[in-house]
Amino acid sequence: MRKFDTKVQHLKYKVLREVARQAWNDTLLENVLEIPKTIVPGKTPTMRCCVYKERAILAERVKIAMGGNTDNPNVIEVIDIACDECPAAGYEVTGSCRGCLAHRCEDVCPRGAISFDHNHVAHIDKSKCVECGQCAKVCPYAAIVNRKRPCQNACKIKAISINEDNAASIDNDKCIACGACVYQCPFGAIMDKSFILNVVDLLKKSAQGKNYKLYAVVAPSISSQFTYAKLGQVITGLKALGFHAVVEAALGADIVSMSEAKELAEKGFLTSSCCPAFVSYIKSEFPDLVPFISHNLSPMAAIGEYIKRTTENAKIVFIGPCTAKKMEVQLESVKPYIDSVLTFEELQALFDSRDIDITTLEEGVLDNASYYGRIFARSGGLSDAVAQALKEQGLGDFPLKACACDGIEACRVALLKKNKNVLDANFVEGMACTGGCIGGAGCLTHGEKNKAEVDKYGREAMEKTIADAVAVLK
Repeated sequence: MRKFDTKVQHLKYKVLREVARQAWNDTLLENVLEIPKTIVPGKTPTMRCCVYKERAILAERVKIAMGGNTDNPNVIEVIDIACDECPAAGYEVTGSCRGCLAHRCEDVCPRGAISFDHNHVAHIDKSKCVECGQCAKVCPYAAIVNRKRPCQNACKIKAISINEDNAASIDNDKCIACGACVYQCPFGAIMDKSFILNVVDLLKKSAQGKNYKLYAVVAPSISSQFTYAKLGQVITGLKALGFHAVVEAALGADIVSMSEAKELAEKGFLTSSCCPAFVSYIKSEFPDLVPFISHNLSPMAAIGEYIKRTTENAKIVFIGPCTAKKMEVQLESVKPYIDSVLTFEELQALFDSRDIDITTLEEGVLDNASYYGRIFARSGGLSDAVAQALKEQGLGDFPLKACACDGIEACRVALLKKNKNVLDANFVEGMACTGGCIGGAGCLTHGEKNKAEVDKYGREAMEKTIADAVAVLK
């Protein structure tokens, strides 16, 4: 069974696997320049015009797999030399232009950017065009189209532009690190920085007897991933890597849903704090709504705080689908609780860097959260959990009106309505990725079937109420 959705993901994985393998063997620094040759061993290019360019791009991928540009605070980076195959973005006249006499496109252009050749076919002067799109609207043949690049189409908050070298450029002040551009770029020219070397270092020191216990906190969306194996085998694989224990972030979700329900009942209106990309979006685009953001930690940070408070010398690696979590762990409010972050893509590379075939392992057990904590992984799950938490805490009289926002565009609509006081809701569940966490950029697989897997996983929980789940923490 395929482990990845796309060949771009597979290429990224091969780089991560080789970087991790060399790090395990303490040979990374001496062999770092050889990794591109390992991936493309011959002289025939497989993806680019020549093997030399292909290896040059792979060398940049290796750098990002090793942590990327430390001067760039964003975890999302563009590989400029890989970003040269897309056509120039903007409005273009296609072959559908009939050279009509009406010339409506010329009439509506505010900058005089449209001219005609001897066949009356329209042409757009890019030096004058301001991308207003008026010409496309009035063309009777729909002959003028807006050729946006895949990364620009993926970025719904318009944080990506095209620079003077015709490469994608990310506005770090706008970027929420959701990773949509990472997953959608068909050339893999945009990548998320990896902390896989930090995790290898933590695992190696733990194995050498350093005085700490290393915990893996796994996101509930893991139930929809690693479809070629069983979830219990993934858990055993994590312990085979050297983790002391594996804990569900869903237990942190149970903690959050209880306290978030209380906060909502007290304040009367709240936006969720679980998705770091959504929280960043509010802070950058809707600063007036910042006071309404829940004061709770995210589930990842909540369970991390509990583990570190109750376990001496604990270190924690969060494993999930989210590139934005790599930004969240750098926040001062979260940094003390989480030591590093891996995506599911990176976990697969880590398994294979140690030649661990998880399909051959016995099944471990992961059962310390409620149904409601586990369904946080999909859109609408948090709202369902808050409704349940209100009921369990005797707050069922609170008139919950939840607005579950599936994707950042839906988040934008809800926040705009709230800004204008026309939102018919008192709780906004914001999920930047379509589908929720199961649509995260760091997933191995994406698809509607993932929602069904999450719900099935939730129903298998032994703790049927949120109160039962959090009771073990007292």
